[in-house]
Amino acid sequence: MSRKFDNSDAPELNITPLVDIMLVLLAILMVTMPTITYQEDIKLPDGSKTKASSVNMKDLVVYMNEKRQIRIEQSTMSVEEFPDNLVLLSQKYDKQSPIYIKADKNLKYNDVMFVLKSLKNVGFTKVALQTNG
Repeated sequence: MSRKFDNSDAPELNITPLVDIMLVLLAILMVTMPTITYQEDIKLPDGSKTKASSVNMKDLVVYMNEKRQIRIEQSTMSVEEFPDNLVLLSQKYDKQSPIYIKADKNLKYNDVMFVLKSLKNVGFTKVALQTNG
């Protein structure tokens, strides 16, 4: 009694439930994906805890008025003369001592940055812009 394989007895594969499940999973994934956020641990520096820094008399203060004139101690000079005069004046000061720049708020950004760059080029490392904070 040998039975031949008949096509009418072949099992049918019903994929409709599988497609339904996959579509539901895809919809869930599409809804939840925008809410997933990736966090990076970044350690930011602490801000200053003091109210204001006090300027010592030995610290160098560079004043720059609205007319682009720079005053250091008793000497006044123009912006063009500043780099050369700064080289001579810098010999009296420690390169690690703090320097404060007090510039008029109506000055151009480039003028203040020129003074800052000149101070850095001479070798001063602790330069700060002072405000009325």
